[in-house]
Amino acid sequence: MIPVPTGARVWLATGYTDMRRGFPSLALQVQEVLRKDPLSGHLFVFRGRRSDLVKMIWHDGQGACLFTKRLERGRFIWPSVAGESVTISPAQLSYLLSGIDWRTPQETQRPTRVG
Repeated sequence: MIPVPTGARVWLATGYTDMRRGFPSLALQVQEVLRKDPLSGHLFVFRGRRSDLVKMIWHDGQGACLFTKRLERGRFIWPSVAGESVTISPAQLSYLLSGIDWRTPQETQRPTRVG
């Protein structure tokens, strides 16, 4: 997991994105479609059509970073609103990248007593 700096936000680009794109064209999409600054230090996450691949772009102040993750099984849970962006917390991003439903994470086991 990449360390999300304090104050940085995580933006999900709703809808589908062509996964052949690199940093320059994804940054252009951030500027023109999402109306955000791709060099702001925030993370921008894009999903492919099959929902098993995401790309994240992030400018860390020194250079541009492009991260890719593909799930071997399952699909990434994504907001259904098209043509907009949704902001999530870094913890929700961690769930998302693990293939867990970040909207309503469930505890798998809860201790009943101490000791």
